[in-house]
Amino acid sequence: MSKISKSYSKFIKSKLEYHGSFGFDIGKKDINPMLFDFQKDIVKWALKKGRAALFTMTGTGKTPMQLEWGNLVNKHTGGDILILAPLAVSKQTQREGDKFGIKVNICRTQKDVKTGLNITNYEMLSHFNPSKFTGIVLDESSILKSYDSKTRTEIIEAFAKTSYRLACTATPSPNDYMELGNHSEFLGVMSRTEMLSMFFVHDMATTQKWRLKRHAEDKYWEWLSSWAVVLTKPSDLGYEDNGFILPPLVIKKITIPFEGEFGKYLFPMPAETLIERRQARKQTTSERVLECAKIANKEDGTFLVWCDLNYESDMLRKKIKDSVEVKGSDSREFKEKALLGFAKGDIRVLVTKPSIAGFGMNWQHCNNMAFVGLSDSFEQYFQAVRRCWRFGQTKPVNVYIITSELEGNVVRNIKRKEQAAEKMIDEMVVHTQNIIMENIQNTKRELAIYNPTIEMKIPNWLMEEV
Repeated sequence: MSKISKSYSKFIKSKLEYHGSFGFDIGKKDINPMLFDFQKDIVKWALKKGRAALFTMTGTGKTPMQLEWGNLVNKHTGGDILILAPLAVSKQTQREGDKFGIKVNICRTQKDVKTGLNITNYEMLSHFNPSKFTGIVLDESSILKSYDSKTRTEIIEAFAKTSYRLACTATPSPNDYMELGNHSEFLGVMSRTEMLSMFFVHDMATTQKWRLKRHAEDKYWEWLSSWAVVLTKPSDLGYEDNGFILPPLVIKKITIPFEGEFGKYLFPMPAETLIERRQARKQTTSERVLECAKIANKEDGTFLVWCDLNYESDMLRKKIKDSVEVKGSDSREFKEKALLGFAKGDIRVLVTKPSIAGFGMNWQHCNNMAFVGLSDSFEQYFQAVRRCWRFGQTKPVNVYIITSELEGNVVRNIKRKEQAAEKMIDEMVVHTQNIIMENIQNTKRELAIYNPTIEMKIPNWLMEEV
């Protein structure tokens, strides 16, 4: 066989093999005994893979799992581990580490790094040398969608040579299969471009729409299951759900009537464009704020208020008693102090934006929240609701959605995306649970089976020796 044909055969073989294992075996008895059985098995599998993603629902214990993963990688290799997390999550993670006997060092620059596990905010990455770390963990990795493509690329490229990689999020950006490509690329499984060309077809009717090839659907899910765990609750993988059952989620929609001029129409028409939606929100700001204040001021316990615009945030702070406002222009120190103060119960009402505090915080102590208007981002809405409605919450969670009647299109858009997200997550679980159960229980390497049906005839000139 010529050198060219040998190289081509090697190339084909490499494409047929699913994501292999780059890690090490460890006995289940050597994993932190404080973890639940399903968490131990997931950690064991992720260590065997070396580079993996944990797509597990809020409250299933991603923090202790990623900490134990990093702790055991550090013990096995002797190398340092870096955890990248959203703002204010570092101290929360450090406290969680204390519960499980795992020391976590909060750092701001490379000079602060200590032997073992280190954690910092995503925004501080430029102050670190990625080559100094043996392992990297992306906490709330779906937050990458909130950054521009340049930042996402920088994170992916910064750790392209890191031996051990773990990505953790409740959802890999719901209703967007393409976002899985970013995770795949970060883990070194397959580039986003390769994923699209192998499993998807471009829908020419919509410039950004890609559809999963019908004949490639099963192989796509097999491929995903070779490097990711998808879990909404322990029973998805055959474990007991004891302690992992969510309380009711009560959505209370409040529509504020529009009292302004209708222009050329006899009745209010839903805002269509971004400019129209912003105008509609501004015209009903006072009414929406007062409605929210009326609800929040009646509550004796904690209350979480989400908004998107600065003038809304300022008015809410003034109208709601015992409220603390956290806005984008505040210092990092103030933001962290306020978010952690709310978590500890020192602050009764927190007013902020999903873009600031929608990721990573555990606020199960609070079961009442309000959205004073909605943006078009279902990801932000989903994550914001999940700060309180998560495993560990003991009370029904009340979510007030206060919008103008002109914002009907935004509400419908969020509802559509929510349905798409639920469908996607259900599909991920259905298609992957059997394969993942087998992977976790056996931690074995998966291979794609290639069954050729057409004989390929190679031209004589290609067979010639070089």
